[in-house]
Amino acid sequence: MFRYIVKRLLGVIPTLFIVSIFIFMFVHMIPGDPARLVAGPDASHKDIELVRQELGLDKPVVTQYFTYVGNLFQGDLGTSMKTKRPVYDEIAARFMPTFWLTVWSMVWAIVFGLLIGVISATKRNKWQDYTGMFGAVSGISLPSFWLGLMLIQLFSVMLGWFPTGGNDSWKSYILPSLTLGAGVAAVIARFTRSSLMDILREDYIRTGRAKGLKENAVVWKHALKNAMIPVVTMTGLQFGFLLGGSIVVETVFSWPGLGRLLIDSVSFRDYPLIQGEMLLFALEFILINLIVDVLYGVMNPQIRYE
Repeated sequence: MFRYIVKRLLGVIPTLFIVSIFIFMFVHMIPGDPARLVAGPDASHKDIELVRQELGLDKPVVTQYFTYVGNLFQGDLGTSMKTKRPVYDEIAARFMPTFWLTVWSMVWAIVFGLLIGVISATKRNKWQDYTGMFGAVSGISLPSFWLGLMLIQLFSVMLGWFPTGGNDSWKSYILPSLTLGAGVAAVIARFTRSSLMDILREDYIRTGRAKGLKENAVVWKHALKNAMIPVVTMTGLQFGFLLGGSIVVETVFSWPGLGRLLIDSVSFRDYPLIQGEMLLFALEFILINLIVDVLYGVMNPQIRYE
């Protein structure tokens, strides 16, 4: 297992190198001139050219890319064109709000998703199953911006229980985390139901019941553990998506996270900041996939990695 983890970690470097090429190409395809935005609306053509030279945008794209990669190997993500601060500092300031919002969203999603999925699987074709799957379909179908606005209208405007935005206290996490986790909980519920129903048909489950094991022990101790492997895969990917920053939810709740930072940087054509965030997102997905693979071996000892 240790050799496998080291091998996967070493594979991160070429993967990020390939990803950086696509990110760099994508960023430079965004319409607009960042030099003009930095110089200001009243700047002359000469001033704009001076800014372009200062930013290094007057050089060939290939030269700009290799300069960027060279700085990356030195741990330098560049400097934000808008704030003139290091990209690392900009991302670090916004990372923790998004991280904790993602954690709380996944807590809600896993608890409610597993509970609904298990109940639906064990009460198949009964009212509990229909109710649970109706809620799951609704969670997937409802647009997150609409759900967020409805929660704000009910719990913030009408009842005054929670703030409408920001992250000033623990109450600020409730509504955005519920909004962000609703879709994930619905997906977890459907995956859990489908996987658990297949496991409950296995011979060893029937044997356990024949030996007199209680139904709760059969479901929660024996069946659910084996049913969790595909659920863990999906949950890991969903965590990566949420950690990448939910642009819509962060915008609705005025959340100072990575999603809003990405929106602002794209609007300003802030190339270094866009590239830094997207590289971070790519690294997150790689590491999360590695963690998921390791969890496979923990949950199923029969899985061995070379």
